[in-house]
Amino acid sequence: MFSDPKNMESKYLGKKTKYPDSYQPNVLLPLPRFDNRREYDMPEHPAFFGADVWHAYEFGFLTNKGLPVTGILKIVYPSSNLFIVESKSLKLYLNSFNMARFGDTRTEGLKIVLELIKVDLEKVLQTKVEVNYFEVEGSPVSDFDHYKRLEDLVDIDGLFFYQYSENKHILAIESHDAQEIRVFSDVLRSNCKVTHQPDWGSVFIHLKSSKKLDMGSLLQYLVSFRNENHFHEEVCEIIFKRLFDLLQPEELMVACIYTRRGGIDICPVRANKVDLLPKFLINPGVMDKKLLRQ
Repeated sequence: MFSDPKNMESKYLGKKTKYPDSYQPNVLLPLPRFDNRREYDMPEHPAFFGADVWHAYEFGFLTNKGLPVTGILKIVYPSSNLFIVESKSLKLYLNSFNMARFGDTRTEGLKIVLELIKVDLEKVLQTKVEVNYFEVEGSPVSDFDHYKRLEDLVDIDGLFFYQYSENKHILAIESHDAQEIRVFSDVLRSNCKVTHQPDWGSVFIHLKSSKKLDMGSLLQYLVSFRNENHFHEEVCEIIFKRLFDLLQPEELMVACIYTRRGGIDICPVRANKVDLLPKFLINPGVMDKKLLRQ
């Protein structure tokens, strides 16, 4: 079934596609995680914990009486499964609900639709999937309020940025002093693995280590993704692996919060300990504060 992942990746991305006008679960397309993990020397089931979090801002359906029900979906599933869902296929799938009718009331329709989405995604991804619906776009809660902006912690005008392809050797250890940091940067930009269209994002890093990472080298490293062609989940895992291999930290968490495209954003997070995972971000029942890149 999954013998030719390259063809699967390009089934919808970069192609003119007719949007379904009725509910169609068959458009959902799973892609294997292991291709990129193998390329970057990660085991098929890496020794980290994590989740992929999706926010769908353009979700809606009709009740049996023709009333539109519109809101935001939050979809959360673990990074320990074998597959991700291809983003355009998810967009096509969710759009297939737009003119479909479910339930005589909003409440009845939502119950039917959310259960359908959960069952369909779990079948494709072969893992537990949490789906929740929101009618307001955000709340004051955030996992990242106390993170410091990386660009403010370095002499940014004194740095030279000359590499725009990912290179682990950019990262440098400043000293063997202990360090604990919570930093973020909005410079992250990578490109779609298939279409090569730019994907903009912010990255949040919590790091506790017996070695001190040079902050300027970290910023230069994040900039080096500018010409990389990867899915969002892959970028997060590459950053995590490079930092973990270099520093062997006691604690490490990397979250990549990408700008929505086609009404959907993808926010992968990886950590070496479960309790380091951002509790609001991975909670399907919470619509946390929208960040700059979302």
